[in-house]
Amino acid sequence: MIKAVVFDMDGVITDSEKLYRRFQVETGLEYGIEEAKMHTICEHIAGGNKYTNQGVFRSFVGDTPDYWEFRDKVMAKLDHEIETNGVELKKGVKETLLELKNRGIKTALATSTKMERAEKNLKINDIYELFDQKVYGDMIEPGEGKPKPFIYLKACELLGEAPASSMAVEDSVNGLISAKTAGLYSVMVVDLIPPGPATEPYADEVFYEIKDILKVI
Repeated sequence: MIKAVVFDMDGVITDSEKLYRRFQVETGLEYGIEEAKMHTICEHIAGGNKYTNQGVFRSFVGDTPDYWEFRDKVMAKLDHEIETNGVELKKGVKETLLELKNRGIKTALATSTKMERAEKNLKINDIYELFDQKVYGDMIEPGEGKPKPFIYLKACELLGEAPASSMAVEDSVNGLISAKTAGLYSVMVVDLIPPGPATEPYADEVFYEIKDILKVI
């Protein structure tokens, strides 16, 4: 029986993964990284935090460009875009969170995004209070972010529920690996990354709209 649901944020709760992808590809082109290669890199780093992503990025491009310089440019563009235009919720998010509350299901956020940025995104969309607990990327030790299991284990600990009685909702390979390794029932809600061989070992269910997670609770 599912007693708690733990959500990723970017691409699951907020429609922000497309902004990351847009600015990562754009910045990659500025450094001479071809678009197709950048899309591949994006799929490998989606869901991870900056420390785990540094190694992935370097495995594709080496030491040039410098990952931290690249990332700073991407995040500056992202922050400017959200500050100017905001960021929308994914379809059905608020309704799904409210229904979980009605059913007495606990909810948590487990995002690789740092606290300041994530809380701003939640508050401008008036859903901050709909999560019982929140775990942010800067609450996890460097190198221990997704795809490692610690962020999901921490979320379950804060909720007071065992991973075996909790569900994770993710859109990325890194996130699904993290949740499944932690022992949660792992659901993929498709955003930019299609389901396939990389996700199949870790996704117990695959849906295309977040409201459909209610079918298995």
